[in-house]
Amino acid sequence: MVDIFDVIADGTRRDILQLLLDRSGAGERGTSVSQIVAELGASQPTVSKHLKVLREADLVSVREEGQHRYYSLSPAPLDTVDDWLMPFLVDETDASAAFAAAVPPLPDSAARTADAVGRAAASAKHALESALKKLPGR
Repeated sequence: MVDIFDVIADGTRRDILQLLLDRSGAGERGTSVSQIVAELGASQPTVSKHLKVLREADLVSVREEGQHRYYSLSPAPLDTVDDWLMPFLVDETDASAAFAAAVPPLPDSAARTADAVGRAAASAKHALESALKKLPGR
């Protein structure tokens, strides 16, 4: 399996991803290798080598039309990077305040029910953890 962090560690690959992102935002249905070469000022073999790495990491998809290949960004694998980075970027107090501002308060009956469910879940978790500790070999 490809380590996404190794893939995006290379500056040329990040430049290619940025270019594909910019072009997709402009409504392009793909970008040819020759367009990438021209934009980045890199050699065609270098761009092709990096596109292969990006394809193997599922960060780009390719559409073939005759002899031409058109590349598009497939950002889903970057979710791993996003998940890893978020704790470093989000201050919990800011996140809590933003959440509180975005979510209206619950009616009293719903708040009481949510509290009861939370307490029951915590109690069940504690009981399960206690029972698991008593098992032989633990």
